Amino acid sequence: MYYTDRGIEELEQRRGDEQVSLSWLAGRLQTFTDLNPEFETAVDRLATWLARLDDEDDDSED
Repeated sequence: MYYTDRGIEELEQRRGDEQVSLSWLAGRLQTFTDLNPEFETAVDRLATWLARLDDEDDDSED
């Protein structure tokens, strides 16, 4: 386990059985970046990546 995986593993252990909407997740990400603006770029990149997972053409634009 990498040090950076600890938060992901804690999330899975504590809330892994829950089901949430993407709208709920987007709201939590917005709240997080409001409280922690230094992470805005990373959160935005994660959200964009999640939003485009099914886009086959995404790789050709890079």
